Amino acid sequence: MARVASAGESAALSRELSDFLIEFSIGLQKYAIYPSGHPMLGTTSADLNRRLEALLKERPALSLGVARHQLIIEGVATDESNPVLRELAARLHRHHLGAVKFSQGVTEAELNDMLATVSVDAGRLPRPLGLEGPEVLTQWPHTRLYPMTFAQLQLIEEHPSADPLDDDSMKSTGSGSRSAQLWIGLARAALITELGVSMDTEDAESTDPVAVAKAIEEHKRDEAYDQVVVGYLLQIAEEVKAKGGRDAAALTKRVSQLVGTLSPEALQRLLQMGGDVRQRRKFVADAAQGMAVDAVVDLVRAAADTSGQTISHSMVRMLSKMAVHADAGSADARTAADGALREQVTKLIEGWQLDDPNPDGYRLALEKMATSAPMFRNVDHSFPIEPERLLAMGLEIETLGDQVFRSVDAMAARDDLTPLMDLVDNAPAGWMRDVVWRHVATPQRLRLQLALDPLPVAVLQKMVARMGAAAVDALLDALDESEETATQERLVELLASVGPVAGPLIMARLPGMRWTHVRVLIALLGRNPSWPGGYSSTQYLSHPDAQVRREALRQQLRAPETRDAAIVRALADASDATLRLGLGAAMTSCPRDAAAILRVRADDATISPDLRALGIRALSSYKSPETPAWLASRVVRTGRLLRRPGLASKSPELLAAIEGLAAHWREDKAAVEALALAAASSDPEIQSAATPRATAEHRLSGATTEHRTGTP
Repeated sequence: MARVASAGESAALSRELSDFLIEFSIGLQKYAIYPSGHPMLGTTSADLNRRLEALLKERPALSLGVARHQLIIEGVATDESNPVLRELAARLHRHHLGAVKFSQGVTEAELNDMLATVSVDAGRLPRPLGLEGPEVLTQWPHTRLYPMTFAQLQLIEEHPSADPLDDDSMKSTGSGSRSAQLWIGLARAALITELGVSMDTEDAESTDPVAVAKAIEEHKRDEAYDQVVVGYLLQIAEEVKAKGGRDAAALTKRVSQLVGTLSPEALQRLLQMGGDVRQRRKFVADAAQGMAVDAVVDLVRAAADTSGQTISHSMVRMLSKMAVHADAGSADARTAADGALREQVTKLIEGWQLDDPNPDGYRLALEKMATSAPMFRNVDHSFPIEPERLLAMGLEIETLGDQVFRSVDAMAARDDLTPLMDLVDNAPAGWMRDVVWRHVATPQRLRLQLALDPLPVAVLQKMVARMGAAAVDALLDALDESEETATQERLVELLASVGPVAGPLIMARLPGMRWTHVRVLIALLGRNPSWPGGYSSTQYLSHPDAQVRREALRQQLRAPETRDAAIVRALADASDATLRLGLGAAMTSCPRDAAAILRVRADDATISPDLRALGIRALSSYKSPETPAWLASRVVRTGRLLRRPGLASKSPELLAAIEGLAAHWREDKAAVEALALAAASSDPEIQSAATPRATAEHRLSGATTEHRTGTP
């Protein structure tokens, strides 16, 4: 069992749980690489089953909660920096799974089937496993998969023109932003009577923060339930910190109301499930950057109690006072109080160690100050100067100071940077414009822009053009997180615009990238062979992913010196799409080794008749005396009784052999009899195949089709 940490101490996974999670992650990777029935898979499932049996001897069940980059198991969140466990969490998260539960009695066969199911990448399935029904998620007697989101729910999304803090601006749509999906996932997870058995969530009031808080309060203590809820809270804290702005304002308001409604005991329970002191500090620090200030104060109190730390009553009162000022008063006072509170919370959670040192009299005085009304109020300026005007004036007179930088930061804090960039672009060329550009085009601001949906392409193009190589890491991170093909294409175009300096940086990141993204990146490198970095398509010819192999082969086919070897490798590949690519390349000039493979594959029953016919058509271009005789043998059959020659049964392979003889070997002695029989046939399709002109047109059309269909 995971040890419970004492006050101030970090909780940690037991060695047994850590080893199980690592072996579970490696097992899924092996099942994704090796084909079914491979002996390596039997060993993997057996070893994993033994570890699981040992763990289940001490507990009736073992539950894993899933966050985006972490797992929550027995009250401990795994370390985000551990690459193996981070990959396991990401794989389950891409399948829209909120939890995995193993119960006593799990068998090796059951575990083997579950690994084979979950190891398939979510991008290769019609939809992620979490969106499937009970027939998929509950198909095993002792292993359960719990969904993260549910398609039948209407997701809440912010209206683009409404005030994000207004409840009336929240509307229901068929698809939502990530912020809306996270809230709906949390609400659904909280409103289940027992894990996997949901209450009615069709009513919009069921997703109200007060209703969600009530469900959490009333639910009996269950580790799997808590771990799913905590998984969502970890993701929400990360989302409100990273995204911010209008897009996440509704999520911020709702989760802040949820935190404010929960009792201190419920908050402590959830934070205890969130991991050790370090992890709780990170969670509270993320929340402090995005949640409402009153919710931040509540979280700080609960985190301190959970971690066995002490915050003086006076400090709590002063934080509460700042929260009051952050919600009321003048604009300047709200901004100052909000920033001061978040800064103090960040510093506070870095090292809360001491007991309250203040005497009672001093504490009471501070409490009185914290609850009394302010003596002075700041009055807003009647005519504030817009940051656009201040920046334009500074650029025009080439005067750089704090006001100019503050104006730049104010404009850069908006989601749309187009006005800022237009203003800087239209400024006179010179040192000041360059300095302002360097202040604007930073990796941090680039990441914020890359997190927007849809991508602001025009803004990104300008930032990347200014940043050059400094933009590559942020672009690759965004590519690794992207799921949509259109987004991936835009990111690759941005990488291409960086130029040759991007080559070594891309090569350094390739080993850790997802396979679907490896394909688009080596396609980019293949289009730019002059880029440095040591890229060679040869090293990807044996890649486990068929699409990556196909892209590497396509690049090899373009080069005359590697074309023949690439054709041979493509024809021997297990993927039909790769085989079709090789057939298209061999259609006009078939190498000798490729011809030998095609003779064998012409009778391979595991290949479709159409592909076998394409192979025969490609083989007919091989210039060898043996070729026409081999083709004729597939056309002419001698009768058993009368011993008269006749045509073989009509099939795609027969038509392909006749076309090959007519196109390449019409004058050959072995082809004369076969073509004569075909020309005398009563079947118009066979007659057409023996006609030279029709054959040439058909063959040209077929070759074009093979090249096109070879492209994924």
